Amino acid sequence: MRRPGGGGRAADTRPVTATEPVDLTAADLTAADLHPALGDPALTSMNFLNEVSERYPAAVSLAAGRPYEEFFDVAAVHRHLDTFHRHLTDDLGHPPEQARRLLLQYGRTKGIVHHLVARNLAVDEGITVDPEAVVVTVGCQEAMFLVLRALRTGPTDVLLAVAPTYVGLTGAARLVDLPVWPVAGGPSGVDLADLSAQARRARAAGLRPRACYVMPDFANPSGVSISAADRRRLLTLAAEEDLLLLEDNPYGLFHVDDGRRPPTLKAVDTERRVVYLGSFAKTVLPGARVGYVVADQRVAGPDGRIGPLADQLAMIKSMVTVNTSPIAQAVIGGRLLEHGCSLIPANTRERSAYTRNLRHLVTGLRRRFPAGTDGPAAVRWTVPAGGFFVVVTVPFPVDDALLDRSARDYGVLWTPMAHFYDDTAPVCALRLSVSAVTPAQIDVGLDRLAALITDELAARAS
Repeated sequence: MRRPGGGGRAADTRPVTATEPVDLTAADLTAADLHPALGDPALTSMNFLNEVSERYPAAVSLAAGRPYEEFFDVAAVHRHLDTFHRHLTDDLGHPPEQARRLLLQYGRTKGIVHHLVARNLAVDEGITVDPEAVVVTVGCQEAMFLVLRALRTGPTDVLLAVAPTYVGLTGAARLVDLPVWPVAGGPSGVDLADLSAQARRARAAGLRPRACYVMPDFANPSGVSISAADRRRLLTLAAEEDLLLLEDNPYGLFHVDDGRRPPTLKAVDTERRVVYLGSFAKTVLPGARVGYVVADQRVAGPDGRIGPLADQLAMIKSMVTVNTSPIAQAVIGGRLLEHGCSLIPANTRERSAYTRNLRHLVTGLRRRFPAGTDGPAAVRWTVPAGGFFVVVTVPFPVDDALLDRSARDYGVLWTPMAHFYDDTAPVCALRLSVSAVTPAQIDVGLDRLAALITDELAARAS
């Protein structure tokens, strides 16, 4: 039985695509004339998920990993900008015309808030880093791209990544022609034995594993975290296998318990094995599109001069985005300054909302699927220690067709976990996000999801 998503079926507003033969001129192109990555599922999945959301706007979305919007404040944006402007004149001693130029003119490629980023890392994460090892980027996505572009030197280079993997990382790797080799994740966040095995297998095949991408805190999409002990083992293994670790940490502040957070990999990195990827999208403002990369690895240039890897990344950035918007950086900088460069107290409300929603979702799953792990038709789910995401495992394949039917006939959106695996094997799991909804919306969404799962199980049993 199909159950409506509430308020009737949403109108199908998908764009019309030509299906009849079209005459191409000599100036027109075919897909074969473009970079092959443009047809890769890693690049098309985001567009598909956005399209589904747009086609069914009445559906409750448990798919989007966007920050909570109730605390957005336009007036605060102006205040942050003014705070940073005063920082330029009063704290740094810039004359008014120079401060104006720093905010409104093309800017320094590495950024103008790099010193505040370094202070934030010291205060919140215990990371000591030279501000010159920081490159402020257009979101963390650009940071990923810059690092992968720099590391990819030839066709034998490969990137290791814990699976399931954030699709933005996979897509960026595709664009720089860097193959991604999956490493098993599992309940501990990373299978260290498999990481070693994959690195050695790649070398045996004549390839060079350059780095391993990890998200140690509440990973997207799995929600799993790596323990403090395994983080140290991971660093030891990276040294043994001569690997860099690309640590991505967008959710680290949003833990459920008030206990001490495990240190980031970068905080206990004594050999400069970790390239640290950061973002202010979740902790300050997504619309600012400001991220950063900490790359303090030493690079010897052809002239014998030694500088941080950040200098090389800045060279690439200068040819991609020139610089990150100084106005956007100023908004982030002002927020940091207003809180003593600590984002922990600045996110008290947000952390409380995410904790509330995460607990509400897990409790709601228990209530709707009381059998838990019992029986052949088991529905299971993860219980993360923080972050945005819960993974629900079901006894049938979950794909885009099922998502489309869920949105159309049941009025609820979620993300198929298949989008986060780099193969075509069926995946019997979906990801739910708690970050951009209210408890009431979670209840409605879970009711609709439970109806979908119940009907799907009944249809397969008949």
